[in-house]
Amino acid sequence: MLSLSVTFLLIAIVAAVFGFGGIAAGAAGIAKILFFVFLVLFVVSLIRRGSTAV
Repeated sequence: MLSLSVTFLLIAIVAAVFGFGGIAAGAAGIAKILFFVFLVLFVVSLIRRGSTAV
């Protein structure tokens, strides 16, 4: 999940360098959404793992 976020971030950076504003904004938005989904899933997995260890 995190690798997809980084991939879309790189696509957004490359698109911004070449002047494709709409594509860059779309790829950056997708990267942001994927990053937050990854972050939520990571926190949930930490909570679940912590509760089973006790």
